[in-house]
Amino acid sequence: MKRLLLFLTLSSSLFAAQPNIVIILADDLGYGDMHANNPERSKIPTPNMDRLAAEGMRFTDGHSSSGCCSPSRYTLLTGRYHWRTTLQAGIVGEWGKPLIAPDRLTIGKLTQQHGYHTACIGKWHLGSDWPITPEQKKHFSGFGGKAGGGGEVSTAITDAHRETWKAVFSQRIPGGPKERGFNEYFGTDVPNWPPYCFIDGDRTVGIPSELLPTSKLVKNQASKQGPALPGWQLEGILPALADRAEKFIKVQSEAKKPFLLYLPLTSPHTPLAVNPEWKGKSGLNNDFADLVMETDHVLGRVLDALKASGVENETFVLFTSDNGCASYIGVKEMEKQGHYPSGPLRDYKTSVYEGGHRVPFVVKWPGVVKAGSVCKQLVLQADTLATLAEILGTTLPETAGEDSFSLMPLLKGEDRPIRTNAVNTACGGTPSYRESAWKYVAAAKPELYNLDEDLAESMNVAPLHPDRVKAMQAAFEKLIRAGRSTPGAPQKNDIKVVRYPKATAPAKAKKK
Repeated sequence: MKRLLLFLTLSSSLFAAQPNIVIILADDLGYGDMHANNPERSKIPTPNMDRLAAEGMRFTDGHSSSGCCSPSRYTLLTGRYHWRTTLQAGIVGEWGKPLIAPDRLTIGKLTQQHGYHTACIGKWHLGSDWPITPEQKKHFSGFGGKAGGGGEVSTAITDAHRETWKAVFSQRIPGGPKERGFNEYFGTDVPNWPPYCFIDGDRTVGIPSELLPTSKLVKNQASKQGPALPGWQLEGILPALADRAEKFIKVQSEAKKPFLLYLPLTSPHTPLAVNPEWKGKSGLNNDFADLVMETDHVLGRVLDALKASGVENETFVLFTSDNGCASYIGVKEMEKQGHYPSGPLRDYKTSVYEGGHRVPFVVKWPGVVKAGSVCKQLVLQADTLATLAEILGTTLPETAGEDSFSLMPLLKGEDRPIRTNAVNTACGGTPSYRESAWKYVAAAKPELYNLDEDLAESMNVAPLHPDRVKAMQAAFEKLIRAGRSTPGAPQKNDIKVVRYPKATAPAKAKKK
């Protein structure tokens, strides 16, 4: 009996040390869209986000690495700044190559090494090795339809298009989630771009054989025409992801083995394809606002699935967003009605200012994280990898997580900085460099803000603190050259990092 009790105690301790991990990444959800972050100026009900905050720790200074999509996803998964790669501005393009190198450690690979079954369900947008030959490329682009359009396409779809699409989509798609640390993948890659179909594992579900109708390119729906399954409905994407997530949680919980679920939702980013039961629910006459509510509902479904499967108390949950709210979805109209997607912050998605990359950031971990707690310390999504490494009792190799600091001291209730600096960029590449409350923006004219005194970044105090500006510029340069911001041996950046402000060519002398 004593041996049995000892075995059960050791088993329980082992499982406690290996919690299930669920990381939910909303897309374009602004800091102020989560009601708990913005109670005075939020008009969109988010009961499940608020419930998560009430049951966990809400970070008020949590950030994505960029003001847009792909770079932030790279940094979250690898614990390394995206600007150390080839993607120093913009996003991974249509039919783009993998951004994550094959030998790069990700949260998926790390947890796999410790016996976890891993899944990515949702939007990938980090590239794949699409099996499209140079000769076939002409059949995947050049269509007339694009966002805001609705007119006739300029290219007729021929048998040659369909034959090429069939040849390509009948093959597996290498270089995607399954080769970057995930046992399972299900999603749409990029929901507003082709191919308009689900991908299960490394193959499309069905063979796209038609162009997406131009009627689906208006009112912030799809962005580009391209191969689609006949009858493809954008509204079905989000519910399908929720269904798959629920199933994964149930199956893995019954297997009694630890799992990692990375759930990069497609919403409330475009396509703003709101299902009928949520249409008009926000009362703001805005599809984005309605989709925030539908997104919140999906979060609730995931939390409920954890509880129903009996693993709620053994699961680490992180909920965050890849960047701020996009301004083009009717932000000014919502603000006139009293809803401010960026809360007290300046600007929106794509921006180097706080509204571009300060995002909802909540962690729930029963028994470790105090319910209803609030942390004001600076944290980044890059810190996920180091946090999971500490949870798993392992040390990251020198070549991994170069910009990742463990959140564990904060999660356990300590109130001290875990990082002395942070870098966040605009989608166009312009970086900002944080040291405590000070923020330097490497704009054409240097900018400096004290966020403790001026969270709205309304007054550039760089002219008043030239020595501080120079010191922060030098510290940022040192961080770039070191190839890392964590302690350890210097590492190489993938390519030469672009410096900002960019040098301008000298003006040509005028002829006299």
